[in-house]
Order: sequence, then C-alpha cells, then structure tokens
Amino acid sequence: METDQNPKSAEKKAVLPSSTSAYLDPHYWNERFSNEEHYEWLKDYTHFRHLVRAHVKPGSSVLELGCGNSHLSDELYNDGITDITCIDLSAVAIGKMQERLRLKGYKEIKVLEADMLDLPFSAECFDVVIEKGTMEVLFVNSGDPWNPRPETVTKVMAMLEGVHRVLKPDGIFISISFGQPHLRRPLFNAPKFTWSFEYSTFGDGFHYFFYILRKVSAETAQVLIVFCDIYESILTFYRERDHHIVKNLARNAKRR
Repeated sequence: METDQNPKSAEKKAVLPSSTSAYLDPHYWNERFSNEEHYEWLKDYTHFRHLVRAHVKPGSSVLELGCGNSHLSDELYNDGITDITCIDLSAVAIGKMQERLRLKGYKEIKVLEADMLDLPFSAECFDVVIEKGTMEVLFVNSGDPWNPRPETVTKVMAMLEGVHRVLKPDGIFISISFGQPHLRRPLFNAPKFTWSFEYSTFGDGFHYFFYILRKVSAETAQVLIVFCDIYESILTFYRERDHHIVKNLARNAKRR
C-alpha cells in the first residue's frame, strides 16, 4: 500500500505495519506518527501540481481529509491557496502538524482532529475537498475489488456523503488514488450524488489517478453520466473494431 518513492522524506524510520489490517487501527497511526516526521503517500505535490492549479483557484476554501504528516497543505499554501482546513483521526499527527505550521507562520491553516466518516462541518461550506491516498484505507480487507464487502461500501458511502454535503454548489472533490476508474466509478456515481465525474493520470510507468468530481444539479449530473456511458461505448466499439481489423490483416498475411 505504501508507494512513496522519496525515502529521504522521513527524518525517522517509519513504523511499518505487521499486516495491512494495521492500517485500520488508530493505535498504529499514533505510534507511526510519533516516530515519523514526514511521509508522502503515492506521490508528492510536484507530480500533480499542474492538475491542482487547473482546478483550484487561490481564494478557494479547501478541506484536506487525512492529512497525516503530509506536506500537501504546505505546498497548497505556497501556491496561494491559504484557506485550508486539515483533519485527521490521529491526535499525534494533529499535534505535530499544528506545531510545524505554527513554526512556519502558516496561521491561516486550521488543523482539527476529526473523522472523515463523520465530518463536523455545516453543509456547503467548502469549495474544494481533497484527499491523497486516504480513501485507500477504507478498502483494506475489502474482498473482491469488483464486489467489495458491504461494510466497505458502507464506509465509502459515509465518506462520500459527507464530502458531497460539505461541498458548495459547483465545488469539487479531488481524490488522488491508485484505485482504477472502473472500480471507483460505481461508487462515485451512486445515484445519491449530484457531481460530474472525470479523471486525469500522472506518474511515470505506474499511473496514479486524479479524480475530479464537480457538484452540480441532479439533472445536469444525470446528463453527464449518460454522456460518459455513450462515450465509453463508442470507444469500446472502435477498440474492438480495430482489434478485429488487425487480426484479419495478420491472418491474411499468413495465407500469403
């Protein structure tokens, strides 16, 4: 699960889990954050900065889910996005982050101990909600990725419902993940959500996904979903057609 590719990012050795199940244990995270100063899940900001800048304007109010000891909020702040609220379940991570930001003078960034499955914010209060690798924890021990266990789906839906609720109209949810679109889309596009769905990729060799879900009216969301289904059907048709053409050409070449 840990895919950070910058081993110099941690000043102290990370506390590695004995199994993936440890990621579900709050005590594991408190112990880890007590011994680790900095860790970037997936990739650091430099790899997807161009995507953030294309969708997030300075002056936007931003909520970061599961900040841990990442420096994502610092990088956003340095890019002029200063109205930031960070949350994490770990009191240790929150305390250390508050101290780090205080020493840097980043007074505008608010850091709170909170659960992303039960967001303590009023409706429609953020322009942007962002998470990087945090959602992956919900899929630990989820079973078949095509058909996750009901308890996994319940947790994912609780997170997404909270995100959808706190987003302002036309607000966006950014999910940075290694979860592939064909596995994420059924969850993101549940009928209860009125947001559009799109994504970009970044990374060399192994691609990560940068999902952008923009909150729109229910009517607009339905039109976009239908359009995406039609578009994917068209792409599938042309891929299959081209595949058959190549096979036929190869067969004819052998006969000659």
